Amino acid sequence: MGISKETILVTGGCGFIGSNYVRHLLKTSPSAHIVVLDKLTYAGHRPNLEQEEKGGHCEVVVGDIADGKKVDEIFEKYRPQSVVNFAAESHVDRSIDEPAPFLHTNVAGAFTLLEVTRKYLSGTKGKESEEFRFIHLSTDEVHGALEPKDPPFSETSTFAPNSPYAASKAAADHLCRAYYRTYGVPTIVLRPSNNFGPYQFPEKLIPLAILRAMAGEKIPIYGDGKQVRDWLYVEDTARAVEAARNKGCVGEAYQIGADAEKDNRTVLAAICDLLDQLRPRSNQKPYRDLIETVMDRPGHDRRYATNATKFKKQTHWSAEVSFDVAMEKTVRWYLDNPKWCDSVRAKGYQGQRLGLVSK
Repeated sequence: MGISKETILVTGGCGFIGSNYVRHLLKTSPSAHIVVLDKLTYAGHRPNLEQEEKGGHCEVVVGDIADGKKVDEIFEKYRPQSVVNFAAESHVDRSIDEPAPFLHTNVAGAFTLLEVTRKYLSGTKGKESEEFRFIHLSTDEVHGALEPKDPPFSETSTFAPNSPYAASKAAADHLCRAYYRTYGVPTIVLRPSNNFGPYQFPEKLIPLAILRAMAGEKIPIYGDGKQVRDWLYVEDTARAVEAARNKGCVGEAYQIGADAEKDNRTVLAAICDLLDQLRPRSNQKPYRDLIETVMDRPGHDRRYATNATKFKKQTHWSAEVSFDVAMEKTVRWYLDNPKWCDSVRAKGYQGQRLGLVSK
């Protein structure tokens, strides 16, 4: 396949947010050539991009972002104009059970990408160098937790990560800043709030609840279920990445949120009520009867919220899909795609805290 006008390296592109971004990019920039680097661990599902690969504008390379030789080869072969780094271990519960993979991918992997990018840019000049962008997807969890009446996180909020996952993402944020300040690598860091939507691996709260409800199984919820998150539809996140790539300021970090704070119990109730409408139970009992309280997990952050004012002003982006509309779209997608659900559940995680947290 020849290299088109613009080549974009998308790491972790077979995962949830990454694959949604690839589909969005191909709709808005059909001439783009997308190279996906993905390790294809449990959450990286190559069939997520099956149609895009067949269309000829997307190539999937299997590999680890922490493998410097592999990343070097990709840069030499494809000469990307942008890197968008979605590759990450992202589930808090997994980071509690086994933190080492989080340090490998989220810290060592981010370092490797930045270092290869630095060396690559040292051999470029003019427009090729000036227009290059390194977009790194972080998380609002780097800031820790908020009290109920605290203002939302902003770009100047203190870093106070409370899980191995959040700590590993905070380290990557610092590396991005350092590589911009020290070497001039044109990094832009995005810290989105809780994403949800199609293609999300069912260890996370929303897809897990949908699939367990449909199977007639108990839907677990931690503690009192009052943990609050700002819920952001994944298509809005994909749009935010493109806004950052085209209009963001290099060296900056941005909060990305939808101003849609909901506690976990409210989220589960919304899912159950939609299922009552769309796929009533044969016994006519409401799906809410399946919600079951379980013991809370260690260090469970009580509330996240994020203020996206800076990003909105600089890029004119804003979340377009309301929580209610996005939730209905999400529930319908999982109901309409049982084969996908079965295939990813076969790769599932059997840890004791499976899917009980929102992020």
